[in-house]
Amino acid sequence: MADRILVFYGSYRSDRMGVRLADYIVAGLQARGADVEFIDAKVVGLPMLDRMYKEYPKGTAPDSMEALAEKIRTADAFVFVTGEYNWGPQPGLKNLTDHFLEEWFWRPAAVASYSAGRFSGVRSGTIWHSILSEMGMVVISSTLAVGPISQTLDETGNPTGKAGEALDRSFGRFADDLAWWAEAARAQRERKAPPY
Repeated sequence: MADRILVFYGSYRSDRMGVRLADYIVAGLQARGADVEFIDAKVVGLPMLDRMYKEYPKGTAPDSMEALAEKIRTADAFVFVTGEYNWGPQPGLKNLTDHFLEEWFWRPAAVASYSAGRFSGVRSGTIWHSILSEMGMVVISSTLAVGPISQTLDETGNPTGKAGEALDRSFGRFADDLAWWAEAARAQRERKAPPY
């Protein structure tokens, strides 16, 4: 059974470099046999959080929110691709994530960060570990940190130079870690209902 993995990306900027990392991850997971879908927060276009999905009476949530809730509920694992704005998470990705809660529970999440500079978005990535854990996900210990992104991945998400080679070396462990937790969580959910 192929793991169903959602890869989330949240930049709303016009010149989005981080989409290169999202494309790289999607292609890498697909090459390993996973069933992967790219979820672009800008394309989904949820409004600024006013009412969470669970706060809508059944059947009245906006169509885009309803469709995304179903995708989240039926996924085996998640990858969050995040840039760093002033040491923190991108608001577009955080806003999308906050619309849901129970839908995330009991599945693993992975964090991949990036920046235009040498810090590779790691400060934002570190913050995401706490956020995702609080939202009921098991955050895997393997991470990807890419920077400068323009020297690591080309416009089509293909690795370039020494930095790209380093990313390729790191990706296998990242993907293996996520696959292990996805299988473990799926098996446990089939064996025993979650406690809440």
